[in-house]
Amino acid sequence: MELTHLLNSVQAVQVVGEVQRKDVASIVYDSRKSVKNSIFVAIKGFNTDGHKFILDAINKGALAVVLEDNDAVPEDIFMHQGVAKILVKNSRVALAQLSNSFYKEPSKKLKLIGITGTNGKTTTAYFIKSILETAGNKVGLTGTIANYIGKEKLDSSLTTPEANDMNQLLFEMYNKDCGYAVMEASSHSLVLKRTFDLHFAAGVFTNITSDHLDFHESFENYLSAKKILFSSLSESAFGIYNIDDSSSTLIVDDSKSKLFSYGVSSNADFLLKDIHYDLEGTNFTISYKGKNYPANTSLVGEFNAYNAGAAFATTVLLGVNENKAIEGIKNTQQVPGRFEIIGSGLKKVIVDYSHTADSLEKTLIALRKIAKDGQPVYTVFGCGGNRDKTKRPVMGKIATEYSDIAIITSDNPRNENPFEIIDDIKNGISKNNYSVIEDREEAIKDTIEKSEGNAVILIAGKGHENYQEIKGVRKHFSDKEIALRYLGK
Repeated sequence: MELTHLLNSVQAVQVVGEVQRKDVASIVYDSRKSVKNSIFVAIKGFNTDGHKFILDAINKGALAVVLEDNDAVPEDIFMHQGVAKILVKNSRVALAQLSNSFYKEPSKKLKLIGITGTNGKTTTAYFIKSILETAGNKVGLTGTIANYIGKEKLDSSLTTPEANDMNQLLFEMYNKDCGYAVMEASSHSLVLKRTFDLHFAAGVFTNITSDHLDFHESFENYLSAKKILFSSLSESAFGIYNIDDSSSTLIVDDSKSKLFSYGVSSNADFLLKDIHYDLEGTNFTISYKGKNYPANTSLVGEFNAYNAGAAFATTVLLGVNENKAIEGIKNTQQVPGRFEIIGSGLKKVIVDYSHTADSLEKTLIALRKIAKDGQPVYTVFGCGGNRDKTKRPVMGKIATEYSDIAIITSDNPRNENPFEIIDDIKNGISKNNYSVIEDREEAIKDTIEKSEGNAVILIAGKGHENYQEIKGVRKHFSDKEIALRYLGK
């Protein structure tokens, strides 16, 4: 696609230099990926500013640079190099617009489903993918654990990729015959315009509780970020929301989409009833248009009935037969690190991603409900460094209130002192039923080896993650692998 054509998709404040009639090779925001005839989009990031690397991109052959800082590089450099300088108000918006155009608006060629919320995005996405595949469709997925094009698994570094990576991935999904794409839409991605200009067939809201306040600064800002998905839905799209969440009306209040609710409230469009669960799975009923659909899944907990209910509502509204949707719920495999049960004897270990106060509380409530009389509940957990500090004491209180014994350890301390993080956690604790073992492997080992033979042990916070980040360095670390090692498996 020629540069002259691509620039029609961007509202430029000013264009300086030569706009060459050449085909664009790629659109990049990392100067190291610049190649001959690429467009480099300079973005102001958290750790560095892309405007500092404009000259690098030009030297590697970029034929145009999109930027929002007019003074980043002298104009005569662009003139001398024969490179077009495109000044815009917002580089991230421009990146999304250019990428959408370059990859021929791929989100309009697929049925794209966006899922937002604090907890449940990943599991809901897996339920939706399973249902659509059970109904005979090829499905793409982007999310926290991995990206998929049908059965092909691709690595994932961001819950929601940057706009050019996202459009490229959607383009590949379409070219490989996917009819649907399921996407986790994080609050960061919505604010940072990664989903800008995408066309959604449906949007899903799972729930919202306090999280990421290190980035959003207030709960109101966090809620506003989640709201962006529903505000972007067209009149032809479906908006599916959790009616039992107190913030749901604020999320959907200005959405133009066709709105449908799910939950246990009697006025839900997709009513969840008779929820029962144990360590073998969850059984429940979905009532829709006067008909009852009994459902079961090997995934454990009331929250998974909600996740499955959201998936049922979304897929049925998009045309999947109700009975096929129920079959797809049953076919959904264990989501890595999401209430993943390890252990074949009396002693059970549950590895779970619960890294927010709300998710930890819901997970422990579920454990308390399914633990048999006399089965002690242990919780091994920590909190991430360089992230929202407000949740640390709250999680300390929850862990000690719902557990017989809590073991506070490191999560991903990143560049923070792990003992300072632990002190923040301890500030919320009023009981004396906890210990501190900073080394995470030692904490898991000690708990498994010294707990009673019928203990239920929750290892919370990292779930599917296979690394631990300490002082900015990532090393391989898997809660599941460690647990299996000390369970003797």
